[in-house]
Amino acid sequence: MFLFQNPVLQRELIVNLRTPRAFLLMLLYQVALAVVILIAYPQDAKIDLSRESASAQRLVDFFFVGQFAIASLMAPSFTSGAITGEKERKTYEMLLASPLRPAVIVAGKLIAALAHLVVLVSGSLPIIMLCLPLGGVSIYELLGAYIGLLSAIFLFGSISMYCSSHFKRTSSSLVVSYVFILPILITGVVAWLWLAKQSDLRLFLATTIVPAFCITIGSLLLWVTAHRLLYPPDIGSQGNEVVDLEKEQREAVGLVIQRDQFPDNLFAPPRRKTLMQDNANPVYDKEMHAELFSQGSLMLRLVIQISMLLAIPLMAAFLFLMPIYAAYYAGFVLVFNILVAPVFMAGSITSERERQTIDLLLTTTVSSWSILWGKLLAGYRVSFVLTSFLMFPMVLALLPLTELSDNWPSMLAYFGIIVVASMFNAILALFLSTVVRKTSTAMMLTYSTLLGLYCLPVAIYFLVWSFSTQELDLTALKFIGISSPFMAVDSAPLAAMQAGPMAGRGVAKAGSWGLIAAYIALTLGASAILLAINVLLFRARWRLTGRG
Repeated sequence: MFLFQNPVLQRELIVNLRTPRAFLLMLLYQVALAVVILIAYPQDAKIDLSRESASAQRLVDFFFVGQFAIASLMAPSFTSGAITGEKERKTYEMLLASPLRPAVIVAGKLIAALAHLVVLVSGSLPIIMLCLPLGGVSIYELLGAYIGLLSAIFLFGSISMYCSSHFKRTSSSLVVSYVFILPILITGVVAWLWLAKQSDLRLFLATTIVPAFCITIGSLLLWVTAHRLLYPPDIGSQGNEVVDLEKEQREAVGLVIQRDQFPDNLFAPPRRKTLMQDNANPVYDKEMHAELFSQGSLMLRLVIQISMLLAIPLMAAFLFLMPIYAAYYAGFVLVFNILVAPVFMAGSITSERERQTIDLLLTTTVSSWSILWGKLLAGYRVSFVLTSFLMFPMVLALLPLTELSDNWPSMLAYFGIIVVASMFNAILALFLSTVVRKTSTAMMLTYSTLLGLYCLPVAIYFLVWSFSTQELDLTALKFIGISSPFMAVDSAPLAAMQAGPMAGRGVAKAGSWGLIAAYIALTLGASAILLAINVLLFRARWRLTGRG
């Protein structure tokens, strides 16, 4: 019943695996992996295995770290809408009323959602096998890495399925899934690279401890999800869950958002009890005072609490114990904004289209520019305030008693890069929300575009730097990543500081102010162009009304 006679599984597989998007994604994934191997593979006519073994080991490490990161990003995108999609399509009630057991529904949704990702990962095995002739890597290490990778995919899918059962919107489920998965991603990457020289221990962990942990935690989450479907919360009209905001606040565990107190009122102002001023923007007012909390505060509370818990050890390590690596903490703040910004912006216009209120909005006396900047300012305000909570430790690092206080120009550069990047993230999500029809599509396009602009240049830089046999100008090479804020924060120079708790002073970091200036100028220019195009499209009513 779980596999061969599962109607949910059969339906989801037909819908997901027969779409042109599935074949296109498979093609692009295989081509990208082939290009990586082609760039990094030795070009010599004769290969000295003793000399190339270290290169092969670096290539395999890069390969699996990249696949692990891609799996952590793609698994939630396939799974987080498994149940919320039913709620958004108004079919949740019919699914619960069917004679299928909840465990069968959950198993069918999970297997169908992860089948495509498993096919993608498994399809890379023939390509990575080309690294075996280089030496330094055994087939057992490769197979062990794939066992650990597939186990992690199961855990990521289970986390996303669990989140999907607790939220009404796919966007909320997606961002909470990413916030839960982010600590696992960081821990996995650090552990894999740290154990690079202990291949036997890494193989043992990848084939025993990691699968046992992933299967145990994932199975527990799936059982809780099935139990929630068996005993669902109160459901109102069209399958909408009834959210009692006052009850949710009383029963909240941990953080409680007080909308009338600072700093909570910065991102969640209290409901309006007076008339709106005559010169106020009604779209901005509606978004800030009503739209944000229309589905409860659970998503915001989870995002804030988990991100702050993760920021504490990273802050201690990279800002105070090893300040020479302060760019890593700035990178963590950037990752958080990349995950959060599309959630509040990608549905700005598509949600109006999905609720069939876009025509009514366009017939009001509110101008197109007022609608756009109201949507943009509301979403950017929430995402940036949440991001600024993680930027506060960077302010503490500027105190006179810390080593980073002498590097205040670089710290200011970190702040500037984060502000500019967060602005571009919001504008890009708003632009894609205008040109596509569905919120889920706008979010996936936003994440894919940001991944290509921000992470692909870093990967190319790493490949060229790691596997090139010639001396390279690293400063000039970094301009490959002119579109990446990660490369920009890494280019901020730092004076001699402490490299670690057991090391003394004397470690300095060279940088490039030119790359930072070029990134800021390019990003501001791109943001202005996207915003201008968005205004023109909105004024022309392009794909906003009817079926256009």
